Amino acid sequence: MDVRILRYFLAVAREENITRAAEILHIAQPSLSKQLIELEQELGKTLLIRGKRKITLTEEGVLLRKRAEEIIALVDKTESELRAENESLCGEVAIGGVPTQSVLEAAATLRIRFPEVRFRFFSGDATDTTERLDHGTLDFAILLRPVDTVKYEFIPLSGTAQWGLLLPANHPLTQKTGISRTDLCSVPLILHQRIGLQLDIAHWAGIDVEQLDIAATYNIVHGTPTQYVQSGLGAFLLTSSQLNGVSSELCFRPLDPPLTIEYALVWKRYAVMSKPAAAFLSQIKTL
Repeated sequence: MDVRILRYFLAVAREENITRAAEILHIAQPSLSKQLIELEQELGKTLLIRGKRKITLTEEGVLLRKRAEEIIALVDKTESELRAENESLCGEVAIGGVPTQSVLEAAATLRIRFPEVRFRFFSGDATDTTERLDHGTLDFAILLRPVDTVKYEFIPLSGTAQWGLLLPANHPLTQKTGISRTDLCSVPLILHQRIGLQLDIAHWAGIDVEQLDIAATYNIVHGTPTQYVQSGLGAFLLTSSQLNGVSSELCFRPLDPPLTIEYALVWKRYAVMSKPAAAFLSQIKTL
């Protein structure tokens, strides 16, 4: 597959219209249509459903879009690294996951020393983040410990976060200083869809996952979980590190006994790092 054709395909997928995509790409519409048909023939799959008003992707088209985005990102990243001048440190450091304070401080310090270094932060669930780390479109990922040391190297990040419940301010459990195992089992919960985290919570409570009253699950929360709690759907199980921006009308109560998590900065074992990525790693090790 030609990278140029993948860029054409992504433009059509984004615009949902061949004519608009052709205008953006500055090529003739018949030529673009022909190359997309040839791509489908090459792959032996129908990628686009050509409707009267817009184009939609087939299941195979959705998969190709995901892979094409990763391929293009890796190509662009590689070209940027190769074009960087040897005498000055410049380029991009790509980091997946929610950045901790130490990660942001290291990034800011490195930028003071090398203003031409820039950072790209990617938000996604653990599965998507590690997949991009494996493919090379991310230099680092911020993941929960423990880490798979067969595939990855890591350094622990300073600080821990404590699990607890986010509740309406008038909820009876806010009268307590901590949430007991019995308390946790008495309310409907909104929690992360990762089975590993659910198992950790159930193990803390001394029950099976099936015994938790799970009202809803999520993979990523955009913004804050305030609206979930205010809707009455359930108590939101989260860590103290996720409380920024939460409404003052809600209360956080930690689990008691405490259940904490630790984060790590992770990179692919035996990965060949770019100069900016290596400089960032050296910087964060000093904190």
